Amino acid sequence: MANSRAVLNLRNGLSIPKPKSTSNVLAIGTDLLRNILFFLFLLRWTRKSVLQLRGRGPFGTLLDAYTSLRRLSYVIFLRLPGVRSQVKSQVAETIKKLEAKLVPQGHGVSRYLTLPKEAWNDQQVSAELEMLGDMKHTRWEDGRVSGAVYHGEDTLINVQVEAFRRFMVANPIHPDVFPGVRKMEAEIVAMVLALFNAPPGAAGVTTSGGTESILMACLSARQKAYTERGVTEPEMIIPDTAHAAFHKAANYFHIKLHQVACPSPTYSVSIKAVSRLINSNTILLVGSAPNFPHGIIDDIAALSRLAIRRRLPLHVDCCLGSFLMPFLSRAGFPTQPFDFALKGVTSISCDTHKYGFAPKGNSTLLYRTAALRTYQYFISPDWSGGVYGSIGIAGSRPGALIASCWASLMSIGENGYIDSCHSIVGTAKKIETAIREDPALKDDLKVMGKPLVSVVAFESPTLNIYDIADAMSAKGWHLNALQNPPGMHVAVTLPIVKVVDKLLEDLVAVVEDEKERERVRIVEGKGKKGQARGDSAALYGVAG
Repeated sequence: MANSRAVLNLRNGLSIPKPKSTSNVLAIGTDLLRNILFFLFLLRWTRKSVLQLRGRGPFGTLLDAYTSLRRLSYVIFLRLPGVRSQVKSQVAETIKKLEAKLVPQGHGVSRYLTLPKEAWNDQQVSAELEMLGDMKHTRWEDGRVSGAVYHGEDTLINVQVEAFRRFMVANPIHPDVFPGVRKMEAEIVAMVLALFNAPPGAAGVTTSGGTESILMACLSARQKAYTERGVTEPEMIIPDTAHAAFHKAANYFHIKLHQVACPSPTYSVSIKAVSRLINSNTILLVGSAPNFPHGIIDDIAALSRLAIRRRLPLHVDCCLGSFLMPFLSRAGFPTQPFDFALKGVTSISCDTHKYGFAPKGNSTLLYRTAALRTYQYFISPDWSGGVYGSIGIAGSRPGALIASCWASLMSIGENGYIDSCHSIVGTAKKIETAIREDPALKDDLKVMGKPLVSVVAFESPTLNIYDIADAMSAKGWHLNALQNPPGMHVAVTLPIVKVVDKLLEDLVAVVEDEKERERVRIVEGKGKKGQARGDSAALYGVAG
């Protein structure tokens, strides 16, 4: 009995804890997970904020926030019921006007929206093609168009047509079937690499144009950063004058885009601003040689030094400079370093269909090493149709265009390109000199920066530059209007070389007419209209 009572007392004296319920454990686990996620969220956005402040500075950060807020407010405003209907109406009216201007219509214009029941004969097709070619248009043949058409001489066109005809069905995706096209493509790349001082082991590809070349350069940089550094939130830094194709690449490939201002008077990218924006997510730096809007060459040498110091790829967009930049010094003009002679330059885009005079649809993308090129490749080894591989976005490609490009390069040769550089850049210098020194122009037009190649951009401190652009259009000239800041430019081509005196004569007349209109406005008491202000849009291209 005594032992039983002792055991009973012992049991009563001990406090045995009850196991915690499963719900309490889950609650603690949930709280812990929530705290971890909140901490990671806070860490992520703190890091982003620090990088933003370091890259843009306090004022720049506030300005970016204001811009984002203004855009968001504007979007909300446009979606308000009363506003939305008005906007839709105005957009529809604008589209209708654009269609009326850009889509051929009216008397004598037939539209073919379905296949003909019976096949046309050769004479019918030829007659329709002739009619389409003779439609009313800005006379590029007479040198009335800035850029757009870069050669157009009959002798070269005949060579290109012959090459196109011989390789009409060729497709370089089948090199065993069309070995001649593969050979020509390799030779095009080799010739352009040599022009840009490429080192041994450099490589390249041909593409359909400057946009594809830029897209592939950005994709290669993104894939390289992901493979070698594990970057999953890629960012690239570009001048705000860089080609819009970089914006397209950022959109397509989910790359955050940092734009750096190119302020007057140089209109060249600020190297200090680029340096501040570099962080662990940066995959690519970009410079233009020259840029499209103002024809200014960025300080590629400084960008090269920065790229080497920060161990980053540097892409030089030389699509517009193409076959002018490599020949500037030999044609007797000043130049500046821009190509693979600079150790930090890792890729270059060059359009053979601009001042290389090849048919449209030809460009090249050059890499310092073959290893860099592999990052743009696509391979699908387990497709049911067999192993599939392509060098870029396109699978099938027109071998006829490659043949026409090769024929163009071989027909013109090095001396021919030096001569064309001398003519084109010399004409650009003539336009620049006239604007700077002609008493009829120098007070009302100002050249933007110091252009070295074929593009001369100018603004007006006294007149509305868009009125000048419209008046030149009324005289039959198709020049390029610019925005932010308002301006216009002339991209000199071989057809323009022949009519530059008439271009300057009409420009003088237009400026004088605009000055007279200003005088009339003042006499009538309406006040001076003055220079263009705001963010008026300039049309570069229309997608349909």
